[in-house]
Amino acid sequence: MKDWESLAAFALTLPDTVAGTHYGGAAIKVASNGRAFVSIGSEAGSFVLSIDSDTKEILLETDPATFWQTPHYEGWPAVLVRYDTSDPDRVQDMVTRARDQAAARKASKPRKKA
Repeated sequence: MKDWESLAAFALTLPDTVAGTHYGGAAIKVASNGRAFVSIGSEAGSFVLSIDSDTKEILLETDPATFWQTPHYEGWPAVLVRYDTSDPDRVQDMVTRARDQAAARKASKPRKKA
């Protein structure tokens, strides 16, 4: 996955997925509950993967060249992923895992408009 377009194309092959937005940016969500599992990041060359904190810690420890974070993501169940990785199969596996985790969650609550 060399860029957002190729990542999104892969993510949309997973079951029950749809393109959408998350915090104003492009995202791929689980269609049945509206939960985003990948989104475009503001950090050049990376996307955001929403994944459980335990898996996040393992990814940061075992492949910091691919999986990283800025202070903004510390303490949150999300990690930045560089498109330019030496292990694209692992990235695909993690995107699939993130989709499965998002699909297992309840539907997100609609935001109240001011």
